[in-house]
Amino acid sequence: MFRAWKVRQYGEPSSVLRLEAATVPTPGHGQVRLRVAATSCNFADVLLCRGEYQQKPDPPFTPGLEVCGWVDDIGGGVDPMLLASRVVGQPILPHGGFADVALLNADEVYIVPRAIDDSVASTLNLTYLTAWLGLHRRASIKAGDTIVITAAAGGVGSAAVQVARAAGATVIAIVSGADKAATASRLGADVVIDRSDGDVIEQVKAAAPDGADIVFDSVGGKAYEQATKYIAFEGRIVVIGFASGYIPRPHLNHALVKNYTITGLHWSLYRKHRPDLVHIAQAAIFEMAAAGLIDPLITARLGLEDVPTALEQLAHGRTQGKTVITV
Repeated sequence: MFRAWKVRQYGEPSSVLRLEAATVPTPGHGQVRLRVAATSCNFADVLLCRGEYQQKPDPPFTPGLEVCGWVDDIGGGVDPMLLASRVVGQPILPHGGFADVALLNADEVYIVPRAIDDSVASTLNLTYLTAWLGLHRRASIKAGDTIVITAAAGGVGSAAVQVARAAGATVIAIVSGADKAATASRLGADVVIDRSDGDVIEQVKAAAPDGADIVFDSVGGKAYEQATKYIAFEGRIVVIGFASGYIPRPHLNHALVKNYTITGLHWSLYRKHRPDLVHIAQAAIFEMAAAGLIDPLITARLGLEDVPTALEQLAHGRTQGKTVITV
């Protein structure tokens, strides 16, 4: 038997998660089983609990989409060399990472360099792949670009700040509150804007008179609408998500008149359509971490029993950087 947080009906994490004893799963063909060491909390886990994520698994299931652990069993067709390896990857639902064990596809796990610890490694998969693919693949970032990140103190936002800085871009970080502004500054943002302190559009234009070349938006709602006002000629707005809870309705005539691009990112689709790019991105992320170009902002390390509290804090915007659950 092992412990696993189960969602048996959709709703808010604090209401629907139950820690249960479950039978240890057996990996199927092409799968590996992990003894979980650390699982990174993501807003996607909140959406999974609510039944609002792109994937909508049938209950009961265990959330936890970004995990680091040790391979302790393999299914048919898997290289035995993976046994006892420390890897990161995205679990196969319903066997997610908020548990003692998880299942993953063998061709979607990545061996973690020895110099990177479990907690850090657990943040370098989904979170940084979102930032890397959003900026390098969807936005074609290059040195000298000016990029606005609309939730720069959050998990993906803080990763994007570091990935953009490593690419040689100028970073304008938008946050909510003085404490998050201080965090964005520590991350290396060149300009920090507190959306609760003055007109965001005017502040961005003051910092970037020609507009932003890239907007990395995980907020949606008003933040997206503001982005259309300060985006540069031939700029790119990369839509990552809608943490505000409001999905905006773009005015395509406005995109035509101002000559900017609206592009979406559902990074998991690369696992199906371009797995080669995921491997390239993950290798680049490990290299940047080893070189000290990125350093995940982990603000809390909690135990397995704290998952509902951690996700509830995340759901209501009370966190900065990443919360990691260690087992």
